[in-house]
Amino acid sequence: MSQALGVVLFVVVVLLVVLVHEGGHFLAAKSFGIKVHEFFVGFGPRIWSMRRGETEYGVKALPLGGYVRIAGMSPYEEVAEADLPRTYGAKPAWQRAMVILAGPITHFVMAILLLAVFFWLVGVPTKFQPVIAAVDPTLNGHPSPAAVAGLRAGDAIVGVDGIRTPSEQTFVEVTRAHAGRPMTLLVRRGDRTLSLTATPVLSQVGRERVGRLGVAVGGGPVLVREHSNPIVAVGRAGTTTWALLGATVSRLGDVFGPAGITRIVHLLAGAPRRASDPASIVGGAQVAGDAVRAGAWDVLFLLFAQFNVFVGFLNLLPLPPLDGGHLAVIALEKVTRRPIDPRRLVPITALVASFLILFMVSVVYLDIVNPIPNPFR
Repeated sequence: MSQALGVVLFVVVVLLVVLVHEGGHFLAAKSFGIKVHEFFVGFGPRIWSMRRGETEYGVKALPLGGYVRIAGMSPYEEVAEADLPRTYGAKPAWQRAMVILAGPITHFVMAILLLAVFFWLVGVPTKFQPVIAAVDPTLNGHPSPAAVAGLRAGDAIVGVDGIRTPSEQTFVEVTRAHAGRPMTLLVRRGDRTLSLTATPVLSQVGRERVGRLGVAVGGGPVLVREHSNPIVAVGRAGTTTWALLGATVSRLGDVFGPAGITRIVHLLAGAPRRASDPASIVGGAQVAGDAVRAGAWDVLFLLFAQFNVFVGFLNLLPLPPLDGGHLAVIALEKVTRRPIDPRRLVPITALVASFLILFMVSVVYLDIVNPIPNPFR
């Protein structure tokens, strides 16, 4: 299938994520009677906009995010006296916290919805067609049965000893049980189907002596999927999202900590890229395209869910200008019982924003000149 389809799907998902995130802030603000000046997807020059009531909606040229301009959130905004009761700062702390939380929470909700659809409608692969990944030339000091039979890397096993479309597990079980006895293999090689005969030899595997051909088997096309009912699917989606969140938390230091920054510097100096390296939206689109071209739709669902979890958690970090920075200010005001002048936070905001922009520009540059290797080869 076309790689372009994966890229388009990723771009659509990113734009949808931005729209839903900002929509969360927008709806929460509106529900508490806070005035919203603008709701835009993208940054930079305005491409299109329209005004409905007191809010301007539109799209800007650079699809690198989006924003909702809420009355009173900017420390330098001049607010008309009549609008003062409808500003962000005029509302109780819990309402302000809900307005801020409404954005990041949408990412976790979207991750759960994506995974629930996957577990319910797509299903988890449980059985795969065996495909020969590699053939050992020798086994136990002699030519391997696979090499003698003429098996090659890339051969798909479509039959074994009369069993049609065996799973990977069935292929291994039959092979192990046929030590010293010939077995017939139906092999699909390109557009041909071949019948080969191979005799597994007795070989040590762990604590057992079983029949082996001398091949490495990789998962081919999915033969069986396990589908969950909708209720179970939502439960599995919730636990999987929690697991993704834990993985994100544990990896965040590897990305933005000293080791992560050092890795970016090495990459900029020409070090080879690894599939585990951080990627920007450009790299994510590339991986999505590679996944679709390889038919790895399962990976695509997981990629979209993981993207949502990462963005949601990143936004909750207690650093301005992130949503978590606003929550930290609200919490600090509650503890000290004194309002914090947001203008005092501008230097911290500029520092954090500059770091994030520099980091993202560096990763985008790497994704263009030194792309992540295709993980499906």
